Amino acid sequence: MANCKPSATPVDTKGKLSTQEGALYDDPTSYRRLYGALQYLTFTRPDISYAVQQVCLFMHSPRVEHMNALKCILRYIKGTTDFGLQLHKSPISTLVSYTDADWGGCPDTRRSTSGGVANVVSESCWIRNLLLELFLPISKATLVYCDNVSAIYLSSNPVQHQRTKHIEMDIHFVREKVQRGEVRVLHVPSRYQIADIFTKGLPKVLFDDFRDSLSVHGPPALAAGEC
Repeated sequence: MANCKPSATPVDTKGKLSTQEGALYDDPTSYRRLYGALQYLTFTRPDISYAVQQVCLFMHSPRVEHMNALKCILRYIKGTTDFGLQLHKSPISTLVSYTDADWGGCPDTRRSTSGGVANVVSESCWIRNLLLELFLPISKATLVYCDNVSAIYLSSNPVQHQRTKHIEMDIHFVREKVQRGEVRVLHVPSRYQIADIFTKGLPKVLFDDFRDSLSVHGPPALAAGEC
């Protein structure tokens, strides 16, 4: 595919891959080999993480449409071969975590399969405690951004409701951290939910914006005299 036409994004947003539709791919070993190579590439190209994760789901029995999805990733890489994760040194002022998860368990707006807000708060508390032991305490609250208004409301005003009983511990855990001033759960519109690049296919404009937010881009231009 050295001469293939580049793709603007690594995943087709028009439809989801199926496990049963279409003909089986005639060379599953090649499919798995390509997937394995792409998995390594995600270390420096987190912008393809979601697309690679999707093709991984069908390694046991890949079909033609799955191979086409894998080729779409290769076509995207073809057009961004000079891109990579650009790391920049910056002072630590606050810890920022992005999550699009809600609260767990029931078929309403509080539902989530991962208890995402509580998980993010738990991880941030571990980091805060580690830095405290290293004599680098963080005085500011950890900012946790969520695009679900109900989850944000429950983080400070837990509602005792039959549908939320099974997540009572999560609610109170986050609420305690909020009351202590260690955490602030803030709303972020879906338009600015950077985590979406890891959870769904996005249109080009949004994908490019979030990719830039991850510091994934081409090498910086060299000034005159630099090599």
